[in-house]
Amino acid sequence: MNLYDAQAPKHGERFDTLLEHKNIKIVRILSSEDVHHDLYDQEEDEWVVLLEGSARLEVGGKEITLRRGENLFLPAHTPHRILSAERGTLWLAVHIY
Repeated sequence: MNLYDAQAPKHGERFDTLLEHKNIKIVRILSSEDVHHDLYDQEEDEWVVLLEGSARLEVGGKEITLRRGENLFLPAHTPHRILSAERGTLWLAVHIY
């Protein structure tokens, strides 16, 4: 599978699990411009990296912007949500259980 070989959805985000092994799950995420603003509070740690595009997030009540090549570690139970994203923003998310 080529990480870049996917189309962004018209609305929301597309989640493709690339690998699940023991305590790790790796997910490719493609964002549209019309993202959902759901608040996440996950049981597991998560590390994300933006491969393409940019996004504004709210993490623990603070607003941050991620651009291509930047990454972020979200410890378990860190409230976070996407506020906006460029169409076609491509993420890799690594969930650590």
